[in-house]
Amino acid sequence: MGIAEFAVAQRTTTTTRGGNGPKTVREVDPEEGEEGEQNLRKSLLDDSTKMVFGPKTALYYFEKDIKRNSLVLYPQDTSLTNFHNYDPVAKSGWKYQDLGNIGSAATPVFYQVPKIIGTTSGFSAYDIYFRDPSDNKYFDTKSPFTEMSAFFGGGNRNMLDIKFARNINPRWNVGFDFHTIKSRKTLNPTARDDNMVNQTSYSLHSNYRSENGRYWILGTFSRMRHVVNEIGGIIPPEEDSTSVYFTYEDAKVWLRYTQARDLRQDYHIYHEYKVRDGLQIYHIFDKRKQEVVVDADLTTSDSSYYPSTRIHHQDTTRNFNNFSEWRNEFGFKGTFGGFYYNAFTRLRNGRMRSTFFESNNAFNEVYLGGELIGKLSEKWSLSADGEYLIPGAFRIHGIFQSPWLDAEYTKALYKPTSMQQLYAGNQYEWSNDFSNIGLDQIKGTLKIDLNRVQLRPSLTINRVNNYVYFDEERLPAQASGEAFMLMPGLKASIPVGRKFQWDTEVVLTNISGDAADAFRIPKVFGNTRFYFDSPAFNDNVFIQMGIDVRYKSSYYANAYYAGTQQFYLQNRFDVYAYPVADFFLDFRINRTRVLLKYNHLNEGFMEQEGYFVSPDYTGYKSFLDLGITWYLFD
Repeated sequence: MGIAEFAVAQRTTTTTRGGNGPKTVREVDPEEGEEGEQNLRKSLLDDSTKMVFGPKTALYYFEKDIKRNSLVLYPQDTSLTNFHNYDPVAKSGWKYQDLGNIGSAATPVFYQVPKIIGTTSGFSAYDIYFRDPSDNKYFDTKSPFTEMSAFFGGGNRNMLDIKFARNINPRWNVGFDFHTIKSRKTLNPTARDDNMVNQTSYSLHSNYRSENGRYWILGTFSRMRHVVNEIGGIIPPEEDSTSVYFTYEDAKVWLRYTQARDLRQDYHIYHEYKVRDGLQIYHIFDKRKQEVVVDADLTTSDSSYYPSTRIHHQDTTRNFNNFSEWRNEFGFKGTFGGFYYNAFTRLRNGRMRSTFFESNNAFNEVYLGGELIGKLSEKWSLSADGEYLIPGAFRIHGIFQSPWLDAEYTKALYKPTSMQQLYAGNQYEWSNDFSNIGLDQIKGTLKIDLNRVQLRPSLTINRVNNYVYFDEERLPAQASGEAFMLMPGLKASIPVGRKFQWDTEVVLTNISGDAADAFRIPKVFGNTRFYFDSPAFNDNVFIQMGIDVRYKSSYYANAYYAGTQQFYLQNRFDVYAYPVADFFLDFRINRTRVLLKYNHLNEGFMEQEGYFVSPDYTGYKSFLDLGITWYLFD
């Protein structure tokens, strides 16, 4: 019966609403043995005592829950909510700024706390398309499980996802994921297969637990090859009087012979051993590589996009960077008096290598850290975690959760990226000694439930000092002062009658301080969705149909430079305010979900001809997207 069979009792909660059916979460309690096992078996049998294979038998879990001794087994998601927003930027709630195509370079709209306080590569334009192994799903399947998803976007923007998993025996599961993105250029394509983006990625994963339950090992190998044929944006009319915005396929663009490649590989292993009740030892291993290359033919018209400086080669540019790291974390953990505790040491060793470096830019980092979680009841909990990088960098983080308030605090001092400190390319070179970046963040969310109405007013306060960014000259710079961000927000879910729903999110941002200009964030950001949500045809079909609207107030959004794969400050181009409306129809028949989405429904009804997502990059014109996801359980 798999992992859940031999170790756990279960607790069931309902987490979804509407016509999509409940999503069941089984939370494991290792202290209950045979009785819990019998309960779980019964939940997988129908009235005829036959095994019923389906979303609630192909369960998955995450490494972070194993590490925290709080295993949660999740069934497969068959909900329709937000299903039509299938690409990574749309899935984020449009909280990334991209270049107007699936797979294009993207950067967060809002400031984000870094996950790693130590040295990172600094090449993050395609992070959103890489599935980090630490977030991998590990399966416990009662039968072979396959998930297949195919999305066909207008303008030949396509995605394919395949997942497979099966149990070799009750304690050992293996599986793989496979993903592709093929996106034709939305600006100035010359042929049907003139793609802007070609991505192929896959991962192999396995998990095993010993017969006595004391030893557990999870492992993943991940690889992504992301290739982008850069276009450089539309040539501004002030640069070329014959260039016109919003001509899409006929647009005049800067680049035709420039290609960027981002290759990533990761070997990841987590394993733990139970020494005795309340005490386990564990080890996490990571070997990561990121190879970033930009090739440009400077004997063509592409040369006008790049600065006139040619440091190494006159006829071609090949900016090459290879970032590699080894990571080992050793620790012990357990439960004592109702509290979870963890203490660890982490060793990170790595280097950045470049063709034009005199020697590798290497680093060796040692961390000490720990975590403490107290779950006072089902609805009350308190946690604190932190780590110290010897010397000079640290992170302290705390979370309080209650039935009416969630609060979170982070204080950190983290390193600039390797690329910000040292870089050597054909157009730019620099060597910096930037100070560490300081951060204080406070987040709070009120939970107000009024009958069927859910309101979540929130407030985020950020203080960032010594921030490192790319300035108007496309060079890294460090702000000398501080920036303060005051960000009130609201999420609301409001039923309208019995079959309609209105969901909305609004975030307001006010930035002050000497370093305020280093952050380009719209003052008003909002998403809203109004839709019909109900079963039909005697509950055989579940339907959601409605309109999505997203909005950002006008601001001087960061521009993108393909030569270094970085977003940088600019004061030339105002990405003006423009509401974008999409019509969608999502429906589910049995276990198969289908989407139809008509992008930019309001094209031609606005004062402007269209909208921009980044300086000189237009957003989508009107076209239709189709998609389907289905599960197989045998």
